[in-house]
Parts: sequence; C-alpha cells; structure tokens
Amino acid sequence: MKKSWIIIGSIVGLILIIFMTYRSNFNQANEYQKQVDKAWGNVQSSYQRRADLVPQLVATVKGAAENERGILTAVTQARAGIVNAKTPEDMELMGKKINTAINLAFEAYPQIRSTENFQDLQAQLEGTENRINYSRNEYNDAVNLYNAHITGFINEMLLNKTRFPVKESFKAAEGSENAPKVNFSK
Repeated sequence: MKKSWIIIGSIVGLILIIFMTYRSNFNQANEYQKQVDKAWGNVQSSYQRRADLVPQLVATVKGAAENERGILTAVTQARAGIVNAKTPEDMELMGKKINTAINLAFEAYPQIRSTENFQDLQAQLEGTENRINYSRNEYNDAVNLYNAHITGFINEMLLNKTRFPVKESFKAAEGSENAPKVNFSK
C-alpha cells in the first residue's frame, strides 16, 4: 500500500510540475505577445503624430514665409519707386511710403525669421522620424523576445501555434535601402 501511494504521489507531483511549467510558459508568452502589440501600437502612434504634425508645421512655415515675402516686396517696391521719382514732390511722397512700409514691417515683424522657421521645421521632421525609428526598433526588440520565448524547446512543444504564432519584425519597404534623390529645383 505504501508503494502505491508513492507512485500516485509521484504521478500527481509530475502532473503538477508539468501544469505549473505550462501555466508559467503560457502566461509569459501571453505577456510577451501583449508587449509586441503595445510596441506596434507605439509605431502606429508615431505614424499618426507625423501625419498630424507635419502638415501643420509646413503650413505654418509657408504662411510665415509668405507674410515676410509680402513685407519685403512692399519695402522693395517702395524703395524702387523713389529711384524712379522725377520731381521733389514724387520723392517726398515716395519717402513717406517707404517710411510707412518700413515702420509697418518693423512694427509687425521686427526680424525676418523665415530661415529660422525652416530650420525649426527640419528639426521637427528629424525628431519625428527619430521617434518613428525608435518605435520600430522597440517593436523589433519585443518581437525578438516573444519569438525566442515561443520557439524555445519546451514552449515549442507546449504552446498552441494558433494562439501564439511567430511574429514578423518590421521590414523596410522595398527599395528603401537606396538613398532618396533630392531635387531642389521646381
């Protein structure tokens, strides 16, 4: 009778060890799968940030540049008019126009800042692309950890392949290994 209790106890102990191992591996695989999903959500969030931010930044920079161009055009035209003036009255009238244009320019826009706006735009674009790249790398790290776990020796046998499929890392679009061509002419 004692021997049978030892055998039954050993079998129950073995079943309990197998169950606890499976439960632990299942829970860990589930946690890693959630990390992969979260990391992909962060990639999507970075894409959305870029889609929301870039058009607004470009419109702001374009608007500021257009305003400055209008001011510079008005001042330039006013100055050109004084050169073409033939009589002292024309000179005086043009001088008043120039003073008005210059005063308006300096009152509304003390400095021409288009170049700074374009530099800020470039910095924002670079920062946005860096965030996207960081999110993609984090996603790939999460996928690597998850795949290593589910394809381990014990987990390969125990875990359901439908519930825990192997995930694909982020892959660049075809042709993206080539540097883009930049054309500054219109």
